[in-house]
Amino acid sequence: MAKYGKRNEIKIDPLKYNICLLGEPKIGKTTIIKEVCEKMAGENGYIFLEMNGEAGADAIHGIVYEDCDDWDTVDEIVDDVIENKTTDYKDLKVIVIDTYDGWIKLAESEAVRLWNISHCDKRADSIDASWNGFQKGQAKAFELMFDIMVRLRKVGVAVIIIGHVKNRELTDVATGTTYQTLTSDVEKIYFNLLKKKMHFLGLAYYDRTIITEKTGKKNIVTKKEITVNKITGQSRKIKFRDDNMALDSGSRFADIAEEIPMTSDDFILALTDAIKAEQSKSDKTWEQAKKEQEDEAYEKLSEIKKAEQSNKEAKKLNKVISEITGFIKENKSDMDLIKPIISLTKELGYENPTKISDIKDAEKVAGLISQSM
Repeated sequence: MAKYGKRNEIKIDPLKYNICLLGEPKIGKTTIIKEVCEKMAGENGYIFLEMNGEAGADAIHGIVYEDCDDWDTVDEIVDDVIENKTTDYKDLKVIVIDTYDGWIKLAESEAVRLWNISHCDKRADSIDASWNGFQKGQAKAFELMFDIMVRLRKVGVAVIIIGHVKNRELTDVATGTTYQTLTSDVEKIYFNLLKKKMHFLGLAYYDRTIITEKTGKKNIVTKKEITVNKITGQSRKIKFRDDNMALDSGSRFADIAEEIPMTSDDFILALTDAIKAEQSKSDKTWEQAKKEQEDEAYEKLSEIKKAEQSNKEAKKLNKVISEITGFIKENKSDMDLIKPIISLTKELGYENPTKISDIKDAEKVAGLISQSM
């Protein structure tokens, strides 16, 4: 039997996939994703991370969010979620990045900081100058961001990314023809790296009805009648695929709806229908697959709980050992204080305090410190 190669099974839950929504400014991206999160994960099942002063949450009542103005804050939140997923964050299913461009700025600052720490002789003052240039700095910044997504995914927390768009001129590789497309407003390398990691990439835009009206006046130079374009109506829509390449969206699911009205219900339905279409190719019914995956998720949660507890115990043990070793260093000239600690450590079966592997033993030794003070 072959050692490598596993057969994929389509996940039923849309939150098992990487999701991104780009859109024109003030079109309602944050509002719709909040509604999507509440319907798919519950009112306590999500947290928006407002990146680099985004402040989109300020105008939305009841949204759950945290301001992230530096990389350390992002790291602290993610670490806390991972360390306490089955207790403090037991209902958390989604972290929303609002917005991608703000997150990039924080990641770039961290990438430059990390470079300067390890390369004091080649310090950089910009992302372009760090990590030996040639966009390797940008690649490092994206690596930092994607690593957070992977870490959260391991404890069952999905990441949804919100971003802005702008018009950009692109060139067709085959024909050399240039054309306009509505795409992400971030540097091209960041958008290309993001696209490769997303299963669903939707683009929110205004679908406008424009008519040309005659003014009854003529151009004095061309003698032609002057006309004006007027918007007679508009609606908000989301594109998941655009064969005309006017909107830079896409999906890894072949049967995703090309375009939907911009509502949370339609958004969820589009993702679910695309997943159903692919899952129908298996030999299991939707209900069978859903039940099996829910059971697997429950077992996974038990594993996460055990790992979480183990990590907390290891952290606690390291803290107590640090207290013991710190006390010994501070009082190394006073053997009357140190001898009882070394003696008890050896009585418990350890060569020295750094080798203590049981928290109860470590606390016994640490108890001698409090007695001597």
